[in-house]
Amino acid sequence: MRLLIDTQCWLWMSTAPSRFRPETLATLLDPDTERLLSAASAWEIAIKYALGKLPLPEAPAAYVPSRMRTTCTKGLVVKHRHALHVATLAVHHRDPFDRLIIAQAQVEDLQVLTADPQFEQYGVRLLAP
Repeated sequence: MRLLIDTQCWLWMSTAPSRFRPETLATLLDPDTERLLSAASAWEIAIKYALGKLPLPEAPAAYVPSRMRTTCTKGLVVKHRHALHVATLAVHHRDPFDRLIIAQAQVEDLQVLTADPQFEQYGVRLLAP
């Protein structure tokens, strides 16, 4: 399974894994699960950190790559087709980072791990935390 992990859930993987259901943890730990983090999430983390809205033990430039290694998460680059697909999405969700993650999931046919109920309105396959 290819699983795109939204920003909040990816942060929980390192800081609060107890927030996940046992079934979700099993999926995350399954060696056949390809865990993906969008570059949009790295951008969101960097912005929120710079604004003082996201405390981290170290700067995002060190934190994100080190946690990607420890969680065996691969990066998902933002391609033009992902960014342009955002224009086709209904405006159920206004968060630009989440809209880009939704577009990536649709274009790449990925399942998404998210706690955000608004993702359901976009017809992407979801995994609940």
